[in-house]
Amino acid sequence: MDVLIHLFVGLHIVGIAALLGGFLTQMKAMGQGTARFVPGMLHGALTMLVTGVALVGLDQAGGHHLDNIKIGVKLALLIVILGLVYVKRDEERISKGQFGLVGLLTTANVFIAVLWT
Repeated sequence: MDVLIHLFVGLHIVGIAALLGGFLTQMKAMGQGTARFVPGMLHGALTMLVTGVALVGLDQAGGHHLDNIKIGVKLALLIVILGLVYVKRDEERISKGQFGLVGLLTTANVFIAVLWT
């Protein structure tokens, strides 16, 4: 079971990297007002959702205690990220505010995961 959990943690990190990496590659374009949500950002967010749900299920199956408030906050942030990226994925230009919000929420999600104990 531990190997499976570690596998899903690794995939979860790959999803975060895809989402945050897509954001960071568009930072210069955001400054110019031409940023857009690249497909890797949507795929990264979906990977985070699927692997996060799997990790919660595996932890509960293993009898571990979960902080449901932390999981709920992280899920809420991810749903907002997914909503923005999914709805605006075909637009050629995204407003700086919306694009920056995705980067901010993604970064917040990472810090919640690491610092909230």
